Amino acid sequence: MSATRTVSTPHGTGSQLSWAAVDSWTMTRRELAHWTRQPVQVVVGLVFPVMMLLMFGYLIGGGQGVQGDFTSYLVPGMLTMTMAFGLEATMLSVTQDLGKGVIDRFRSMPMNSGAVLVGRSVADMLQSAIGLTVMIGVGYAIGWRWHEGFASFLGAVGLLLLLRFAMLWIGIHLAMVAGKPELVQAVQILVWPVSFLSNAIASPESMPSWLGAIVEWNPMSATATAVRGLFGNPGAVGDSWAATHAQLLAVAWPVVLIAVFFPLAVRRFKGLSR
Repeated sequence: MSATRTVSTPHGTGSQLSWAAVDSWTMTRRELAHWTRQPVQVVVGLVFPVMMLLMFGYLIGGGQGVQGDFTSYLVPGMLTMTMAFGLEATMLSVTQDLGKGVIDRFRSMPMNSGAVLVGRSVADMLQSAIGLTVMIGVGYAIGWRWHEGFASFLGAVGLLLLLRFAMLWIGIHLAMVAGKPELVQAVQILVWPVSFLSNAIASPESMPSWLGAIVEWNPMSATATAVRGLFGNPGAVGDSWAATHAQLLAVAWPVVLIAVFFPLAVRRFKGLSR
C-alpha cells in the first residue's frame, strides 16, 4: 500500500543498498533497450570513430613531429579521442528524457533517486567498452600492434575508460544545465577543438611553443601519451614534465574532473523538480 520502501529491520542500510542496486540495474536495462529501438544511432556511434581513424591514417596523413611509424602513434591517439566523441550522445539522451518529463516521472516513483544516473552511466560505459573493442580491432587490422605485456594492455584500456568515465559525468552535468537537445549543439562545437587541441594526431614538438604547452597539458594528451607508453608505441614520451609524468596525469586529470562534475551532476539532478 505504501508508495515508498520502508525498512524496519536492523539491516535497513543493506536492504536499501540492495534496492538501489536493483533500481540501477532496471535503469541500465532501460538504456540498453534503446539500443534495439535505435540501432542506427548505435551503429553510427561505432562507425564514426572508425571512419576518423581510417581518414587520418590513409587520406589526410599527418603525424608532424612524430618519430617512427605514424599508425602506431595515431591509433592510441584515436582511441583517446573516441572517449570524448560519445559526449554528445550522452547529453542528447539526458536532455531528451528531461524534455519529455521522463526523469521527473522516475523521480516520483518509489525507487532510488540516483538509479537514473547510475543506469545512464553503466549503459554509457558498456557502449564505450564496445566501441573501444571495435577500434582496437580496426587498428590491429590496419597494422597497429602493442609491444608490451597483457598487463600493460589492460592498464592502457583502464586509463581510456577512466577518461571516458570523467567525460561521461561532464556530459551528464552539462545536459542538465542545458535542459534542451537543441543546446547540445553548442557543446558539440566545443568538443572538437578540445579533442584536436591534443597530441592525438600530431606531436606538440611540431607546434609553436605556446600552443605545444597548451596541448601537453590537455587531459586527453596525458591519456594518449600514457597509453602509447603502455602499448610500447613510438613517439610516446617527450622531454617535458607533462610528457614524462603522463601516467600520473592520466589518472589525476580524470579523478579531478570526476571529483568536480560528479557532485555537480548529483546536486543538479536532486534540484530538478524544486
